[in-house]
Amino acid sequence: MNEKPKSIWKKSWAGLHWLRAWLMVVAATFFTILIVTLFIPDGPRHFSDWWPALVFTLVVSVVVATVFVGLWAFIRSFFCWRNFRRLLFGAACLATLIALFYAEEDWRGWHTWNKFKQEWEAKGEHFDFASVVPPPVPDEQNFALVPIWVESIKATLGPKNSRLWFGDKFPDNGRTNFTDRLALDIVRNNDWGSGPTNGNWAKGTITDLKSWQAYYRAPAQTDRNPAIATNEFPIASQPQSPAEDVLLALSKYDPAIEELREASRLSYSRFPLEYEKDDPAAILLPHLAKLKRCSQVLQLRAIAELQKGQTEKALADAKLALQLTGKIRTEPCLISHLVRIAMLQIMLQPVWEGLAEHKWSDEQLVALDAELAKLDFLPDYKLGMHSELGFQGSEMDRLRRHPECLQDFWALGGDEAKSSKRLLPGKIAARLIPPGWFYQNQFRCARMMVDYYLPLADVNQGTFSPALARRGDAALTAEIKSVSPFNMLEKLMLPALGNAAKKFAAGQNSVNLARVAIALERYRLAHGEYPESLAVLSPQFIAKLPHDIINDQPLHYRRTSDGQFVLYSVGWNGTDDGGEVGFTKGGSMDVNTGDWVWRYPSK
Repeated sequence: MNEKPKSIWKKSWAGLHWLRAWLMVVAATFFTILIVTLFIPDGPRHFSDWWPALVFTLVVSVVVATVFVGLWAFIRSFFCWRNFRRLLFGAACLATLIALFYAEEDWRGWHTWNKFKQEWEAKGEHFDFASVVPPPVPDEQNFALVPIWVESIKATLGPKNSRLWFGDKFPDNGRTNFTDRLALDIVRNNDWGSGPTNGNWAKGTITDLKSWQAYYRAPAQTDRNPAIATNEFPIASQPQSPAEDVLLALSKYDPAIEELREASRLSYSRFPLEYEKDDPAAILLPHLAKLKRCSQVLQLRAIAELQKGQTEKALADAKLALQLTGKIRTEPCLISHLVRIAMLQIMLQPVWEGLAEHKWSDEQLVALDAELAKLDFLPDYKLGMHSELGFQGSEMDRLRRHPECLQDFWALGGDEAKSSKRLLPGKIAARLIPPGWFYQNQFRCARMMVDYYLPLADVNQGTFSPALARRGDAALTAEIKSVSPFNMLEKLMLPALGNAAKKFAAGQNSVNLARVAIALERYRLAHGEYPESLAVLSPQFIAKLPHDIINDQPLHYRRTSDGQFVLYSVGWNGTDDGGEVGFTKGGSMDVNTGDWVWRYPSK
């Protein structure tokens, strides 16, 4: 009779008790919202306007009541030991299932990757970035550590980042005013894209130095005071010949170029990149842009020197530019080799113009051929692809340790990665990713590399296989068509590799065409005309005739009625298009169509 009433937390609620509680909450919520609505300015006042508001209020009330009563029931369950034990048991089961899921996914990913890795390492393949890092070289014989490079890098990177490059080798001693003497530009500061353009040997066009003469002689207006005209290049008081005015304008770079020329005689070149960095994608590469701009200055100088009749100076500049491409040959960075190819294409313009206008002597042609013969982009392609393998491995290791870095990773993959950014998890969610999923991504990336992209260059045969590149691109497209946790990084890392292979092939083809064209010019100097066939060139004018890198067949060659010739490779499409170059709708060259051609303008 005197029994103490039970706590509401332990009191048994069943049947109508829960229904009454639910209805009471529905009613309380409904009338609360209704009353608040009456005080809203411009709220519903007419009977016809109330129906939508009443329906909305009723729906909200039902949702609120259901959530409230459900939460109440959940909280009350903790005050029942039997329910609490069930909850603990359920939580333990859930934790076990989660642990088993992570253990299974981690083991499956690790096992898949290591089985693949061991299989290919037994064949001599390497997947670590350290395996492609070049060995140290003596500082006193290192082109990359001469004073002009040290000061240029310090001026570019600043004290903090310079220490990452040079360590304690070159202390600043409090000095901060380093001058970038390798800031070589053929146009004024911030004027890229608006200056004149040079000829294009692949299109068969010669550089018009008159446009450069006009550019250098026309002073620029300063941003601060448009009334004051300045010129960053030296000019003569009266116009000279176009070649003389161009050489005078570029003479401001003479001391830096001569210092580079002297340094290029050193035996070694190894820029002090941060190869030990945890994130290889963050390695600083400030020297690449400087080397490319050096080649642009040397190109314009050599063209002007040729047009002025200073062929020995033009030869010296052409040789220096070609030698600079070799100063980064051992770098295990794909971008370094793509810059080398761009530098080669830049410097072939004066070589081509000198051949087109018959300005090179036989002795000078021999010297040019000797420099070009040092370039072999097939093993360089292999190095670039192996560096990509190592980069992928280091990046996967880093992401396994720091999965929150996934949000920052999208910027490394260009447009393809940017379009996939929305698929990447947030930093908190990324920490929940099983490490085994990164192993799965690493396996898929490496498998695509060793199955398609690495073997498409045959160093022994001296050929590239566009067919294998196309199969690789097709296989990659099919594999990443549906994004999954196992291929998300594959989608970000691999799509550009097919285009990289194409650039290496075009670069080596350019070397081959140039060397054969040099041999043809040497034959013309000796016999007064070009030969009927290429067969007569070897071994007198070239030790061994290069073949077409696409199909391992002889390069196509024919004399033309104007006394010139057409020399070409079948190009990336593998089809003989009769020596016709492919162009896009915008007028730029299309390496996917047409032939890769060396020809001169008609007389």
